[in-house]
Parts: sequence; C-alpha cells; structure tokens
Amino acid sequence: MNPEERKQILSGKGKKIRRKPQVENNKPQEGNSKGRPKRRGKQRQQPMSLKEHTISWAKTILGALLIVMIVNGLLIQSFVVPTESMENEVLAGDFLFVNRFIYGGSTPQTIPFLNISLPYISFPGIRDPEKGDVIVFIYPGDRDQVEAKDFQYYLKRCVAVAGDTLEVRNGYAYVNGVKEKNPRNIFFDPRRSPNPQDIYRTFPRGRKWSPENWGPMRIPKKGDVIQLNDTNYQEWEIFIQREGHDIRKNSTLIVIDDKEVASYTVERDYVFGMGDNRKNSHDSRFWGFIPEENVVGTPLIVYWSWKNKEGQGESLREYSLGEKFGNIRWNRIFNGVK
Repeated sequence: MNPEERKQILSGKGKKIRRKPQVENNKPQEGNSKGRPKRRGKQRQQPMSLKEHTISWAKTILGALLIVMIVNGLLIQSFVVPTESMENEVLAGDFLFVNRFIYGGSTPQTIPFLNISLPYISFPGIRDPEKGDVIVFIYPGDRDQVEAKDFQYYLKRCVAVAGDTLEVRNGYAYVNGVKEKNPRNIFFDPRRSPNPQDIYRTFPRGRKWSPENWGPMRIPKKGDVIQLNDTNYQEWEIFIQREGHDIRKNSTLIVIDDKEVASYTVERDYVFGMGDNRKNSHDSRFWGFIPEENVVGTPLIVYWSWKNKEGQGESLREYSLGEKFGNIRWNRIFNGVK
C-alpha cells in the first residue's frame, strides 16, 4: 500500500481492501484431493457382532426379570390355584392377583420360572392375618418334615390366629368355644365320605384326630410355654425342630440343644389354615401350624380361569392346551375373592 492509498483510507474516501485468508504453508484445507472442504455428516453405525447382540439381549431379559421379581415381592403377585381345596370360593385353574403389600412385602423369594428359592427379607405390613382371611403362604412341609421338599405357595382360609383355641366339629370351626361364621362358599363334597385311616395322618402325631372332628388345640403364640413330657414328645418334636432347634429324647429325659428341659417357649406366632371345601382339603389339620411370617398375601381378583383337569381318582387327567382354551370360564374373570 503506497502513501497515497493510506491517506485516502484514513480520510474515509478510499475502498477497504479485503485480503484473502492465507493458507498456512500453502496447503489446501482438509478435504478431497482438489482442496474442497470435507463434508461432515453422521457417521455410519457399525453393525453389532453376534456377541454384542447376545450381551444386549441378556441385559434386557435380566432387567425385565429383576423388575418382575421386585413387583412380585413388594406389591402384586400372580398365583395359579392348583387344587380344589378352596371350592367354590376359588376353583382349580383360576389365576389370581395377590396383594403382597397388606401383610408386608419382601425381597424376591424365588427366581421366576425356575422355582428356585432365595434368601429373603420381609418388611412390615399394614396388618397381620385375621380370622376369615383367604391367605397365600409358603408351605411349611408335611406333618413329619422339618421343612418342605420343594418351595411352594399354598392357598387356604385362616380360621384361627395365635392364641386362639380351635376345635373342628363335623367340619365346622369353633374358635374359643364359639362357632365361626361360615365362609360364603363353604362346601361339603357329597361324593367324599370320611376315611378311617385319616386318624393316622392328621396333625399332631399321636392324637388320632379326624379331619371332621379335630382338637381342641391352642394355636401357638410367641411366648407360650409348652410343658414337655414323655407322652406329648412326638406331638411337639417336629414343631420345635421347625423353630430351629435340635431335640431328642433319652429314656424319659428330653434334651433341646444339649440341655435337659421340661418345657419349651414358643418363638413365633402361628395361624391355622383350612380349605372351604372341608371334605377335600389337605390343610393344617394334616400338616400343622403356619408361621405367621410365611403368610405372603391375600387374593384380590380372578384375572383368568380355565379348567385344568377332568375326571375323578385314577381317571383324572389334565387337559391339553387346546382343550383348556375350549374350557375358559368367562364368568369367573374379574371375580373378587373373600
């Protein structure tokens, strides 16, 4: 720029000269071989490998299972009625939604679809089980088992709670000497007659009570003191073992956890469950008390129902899937349970 041009610019009369941007080292801008700028678009996503697909699906499935387990443990659980013991309140083949929240939810108790039990923690509920409630609970085991062979949920009606004295007379429940109000759908199957051999199968061992005429007996309550002797030892042996203790009898002496004792103090509260189908129910009359902590919920509604089986005795057979769809019980869907 000569002195004359500089003078014109300073006075505002000249034209400003626009200089082209210099390219460092005279190199073209990043781009193609002709020096054109390279277009910056979305990068094409590389397709996932088989291993990556597998890991992604595994994470999705495990996440879904975890959500199902948490909801089942804390709020609502699905339950399928397997037997006829609660007819006609609920029927075999009914699918129920169970309220877990009312008695206190828990961490997951089983792995879905595999029926593998897990250690769990129970949480406080709104209230404890009461007489007349239909309850879902963890099966404690057969009469002579310390614990059940398999993890199973059972469904019965709570007819007595801890501290009550229960007696069954001709199939009807009497609590503390007073006849209880019958469930709305109590049922005495006319096709079934008393089995004389039942007195050797009922709980507790040695009493020889029948299912139709059982008791009277106090439902154990935490803090109760049970006097033990040679006569009633077999009555309470499994019960004490279920509470987590070693018990044995040496001659006329009873030993619990290596200590000679004459009594035992109950450590938990219990309830007693019976089916509304009084002549066809394998319940507490046969296998004993239900720990209150084993009670997990109460049914809300039937959300699906179909017939599972047909026939009686040896002729009993299970329906195929196609037959089940042909035997859907539409009139039971959305029925409440009381």
